[in-house]
Amino acid sequence: MRVLLIDDHALFRVGLQGLLEQRGIEVVAAVGDGTEGLKLARELVPEVILLDLRMPEVNGLEVLHRLRAGGMEMPVVVLTTSNEEADLVASLRNGAQGYLLKDMDPDELVGALRDIVAGKNVVAHHLTDMLARVVQGGTTAGSAPNPFLELTPREREILQLLAEGQSNKMIARNLEISDGTVKLHVKSILRKLGVHSRVEAAVMAVEHGIPRGTG
Repeated sequence: MRVLLIDDHALFRVGLQGLLEQRGIEVVAAVGDGTEGLKLARELVPEVILLDLRMPEVNGLEVLHRLRAGGMEMPVVVLTTSNEEADLVASLRNGAQGYLLKDMDPDELVGALRDIVAGKNVVAHHLTDMLARVVQGGTTAGSAPNPFLELTPREREILQLLAEGQSNKMIARNLEISDGTVKLHVKSILRKLGVHSRVEAAVMAVEHGIPRGTG
């Protein structure tokens, strides 16, 4: 596994690099600046990016936004000290595949990284209740237009399954369609919702309370 580490705290950055390398993970670069991190992400194309949230000048959310806007789709894991709901939701909305806390056990971090590279989404155990509250509570749309009106019934069905955390293979199996067809539908969903990743689409779905398909 090839990891790019972006964190402005030098002591933490050097220590984490050592811990990861001791566990057989290649850290292709470890930098303390968001702009430099973006440059190296394009040049090195790591398998996963570990990204600090609170950084001067270009913060983690801006790095995320620029990565996705630039068409870079490698998994990004926010690794932070913040357990604020707003930071969690903003990170997922901006395309992060994981949101982990810096006080976690190193071996847990390695396991989470392997899950994320395998295509899973991972949120720190301490924050799952918070995420559940966000999902259950949703947000009030008010008079804003429904962002899901353009979706076909099949796309809404697939989006609901995405929001439940299902992978493309699971969705294909449940709906008895091919993986390729699922991928095409997901691509269309992302385009219509104006987002860059399936995680962002799933968060939008749960925030707006998109109903389950009727089957």
